[in-house]
Amino acid sequence: MFRVVIPVRYDSVRLPGKALRRIAGKPMVQWVYERAAAAGAAEVLIATDDARILEAARAFGAEAVMTAPTHNSGTDRIAEVAAARSWPDGDIVVNLQGDEPLMPPALIAQVAALLDSTPAADIATLATPIASVAELLDTNAVKVVTDASGRALYFSRAPIPWSRASAPTDLASQTDARGARRHLGIYAYRVGALKRLAALAPGALEMREKLEQLRALENGLAIQVADARAPAGPDVNTAADLARVEAQLGTAPR
Repeated sequence: MFRVVIPVRYDSVRLPGKALRRIAGKPMVQWVYERAAAAGAAEVLIATDDARILEAARAFGAEAVMTAPTHNSGTDRIAEVAAARSWPDGDIVVNLQGDEPLMPPALIAQVAALLDSTPAADIATLATPIASVAELLDTNAVKVVTDASGRALYFSRAPIPWSRASAPTDLASQTDARGARRHLGIYAYRVGALKRLAALAPGALEMREKLEQLRALENGLAIQVADARAPAGPDVNTAADLARVEAQLGTAPR
């Protein structure tokens, strides 16, 4: 049994109000909610700090709750919901970002099942093989390396692991991306670990890389990683992303 919480805020520097931007006649957050609802979760909630999103969510039949406007991350927002509802520490909750309208329901179920089947893990997440050297060098593509059991060792915007033999001079000379994996930003937490993580201050690595998951690693939380069983659709950060998502859904941009 697992729950899904979709943290959604209205403000976005690159695409203001993106959660309510319409895709094929529905607000983007509705597409995300429907993906979560199809994943077999016992409960799906939208957590927001904006009345416009709350109203829109309730209009299409979602359960939505208001959370504090002071949260710096979706993790913090979900932790507030978990505490307010007194969810047991051993329960599993999936963090599905509100800008993932093409996230396959199978991956939502997979990340929850991964955590459930790994008792030693506090958090679970997914990855996918990197397809090109360009993607390996892209600082917007977050990379992850794990130990032999699938436990995360590090996440970075830098190109890791680095093949020294196939890069004779500098970064631009790299020709081999084999073995590199891109991190997908979907997480399953045990509620106790979620509350612990939200109570921690950002660490030095997190602040340097701007990657919240490094806070977990810096504080000894175990993150289990598995390869995604299905392709993950793109998230939406810009108007161009929105157009690409609409194209994948077989509609013209509106």
